[in-house]
Amino acid sequence: MNFKIAFIGAGSLVFARTLFTDIMSVPEFRDIDIAFTDINADNLQKVTELCQRDLEANGISTRIQSTTNRREAFKGAKYIINCVRIGGLEGFETDIDIPLRYGIDQCVGDTLCTGGIMYGQRVIAAMLDFCKDIKEVAEPGAIMLNYSNPNAMATWACNKYGGVRTIGLCHGEIHGEHQIAEVLGIPHEELDFTCAGINHQTWYISIKHHGVEMLDKLLSAFEAHEKYKEEEKVRIDILKRFGYYSTESNGHLSEYVSWYRKRPDEIRRWINLDSWINGETGGYLRVTREERNWFETDYPKLLKEPPKVFDGSDRGHEHCSYIIESLETSRMYRGDFNVMNEGCITNLPYESVVEVPCYVDGNGISVPKVGDLPLGCAAVCSQSIWVQRLAVEAAVSGDVNLLKQAALMDPLTGAVCNPPEIWQMIDEMLVAQEEWLPQYTEAIARAKDTLSKGNLIPTNHDYRGAVRLREKTPEEVASEREKRTITAS
Repeated sequence: MNFKIAFIGAGSLVFARTLFTDIMSVPEFRDIDIAFTDINADNLQKVTELCQRDLEANGISTRIQSTTNRREAFKGAKYIINCVRIGGLEGFETDIDIPLRYGIDQCVGDTLCTGGIMYGQRVIAAMLDFCKDIKEVAEPGAIMLNYSNPNAMATWACNKYGGVRTIGLCHGEIHGEHQIAEVLGIPHEELDFTCAGINHQTWYISIKHHGVEMLDKLLSAFEAHEKYKEEEKVRIDILKRFGYYSTESNGHLSEYVSWYRKRPDEIRRWINLDSWINGETGGYLRVTREERNWFETDYPKLLKEPPKVFDGSDRGHEHCSYIIESLETSRMYRGDFNVMNEGCITNLPYESVVEVPCYVDGNGISVPKVGDLPLGCAAVCSQSIWVQRLAVEAAVSGDVNLLKQAALMDPLTGAVCNPPEIWQMIDEMLVAQEEWLPQYTEAIARAKDTLSKGNLIPTNHDYRGAVRLREKTPEEVASEREKRTITAS
């Protein structure tokens, strides 16, 4: 087979290399063309060097096209894999730290809440530019496989306004499936799962073992599990009150609803600090910063580690490689993807992005009709969808009123802040993120003028959140490398 795959955001050490390993583990793909592109030339060079070494160790003669010119990378590509973080760590820090001054305590801040909304403004502006280039230089009908968050917002914008078929990919449901198998004491391969909802708020609406529904056994099983009853308190509480387990981690889920992080003295009740993903304040920002610092100091050691093996033993469970394999070889694959709803989930808005079971083979990607979600689950998703829609339309048009309305309607933001506080906070964030928000030039000028006049609502600049841990040194990170590699994978 001969076709081209382009990776954008290829300077992501762990993730880009993981996806690349998955793809090259398909025997038929040994002769395909690969392009890596990133705006960080140093990271791009390092990741390319590692992946090229992996190719050579596996006896594959392919040479990776590595370039900071994305149009060159996109030229003739049939598939574009997107895993960019627009604004990098600098932008990410403002997503977490500015809302904290107003009392909004986020764990991740990349999907909903104030951080996710602002991240969406940056990502959508950039991805619409990607779409323009894809339509002009990639193979006609090229598909973008999107891993960038906020996944639903970005996928929505690219499909509706970018003119490029975009499939949003996430791995939340895979982790949850294994949790469920563990608490039930049933091998994962014996269970048949049906998940449906929206990205990071997807629900296991059916779990069958040899045709027998197991949903009624979940709550008691999780409450009895020594590890998960401490680490997944939010998810278990949602399961208790809505009747269905959520695919998303405790920390992620806690910031998408209004109930668990609105009062600092209560946050500790719902989270666990054994891992950042359980709900630590700014936890994902901390570990991302630690990995960046470690990468800069320990990269030479990576070159001394054994190369990846492309015989399938190093292949992971990310959907990306399996989708491409199915489209190219006609081997069927079933996975949960983010797609335009268009009637798939009948009690969620027709125009929205839903995460549902899909089937892939040589005929393409098929999206079966799920029908209605359980009413309570649909209500939770619908509230988030309206925030997403406001944020998408704001990002595309540069309409600051829609942007502020999105923040006002966000469950956690609205639970913590009043409207004047939200208006001021968004002005602060627009100014702080100016270099990544070309669509808001006029709004940013007005925000600067407003903020310069003084008479501002007081905020707590010293507040670090309810449970924020110390950042580890590169040496400490290196000592935990094996554990972190497993987590990252």
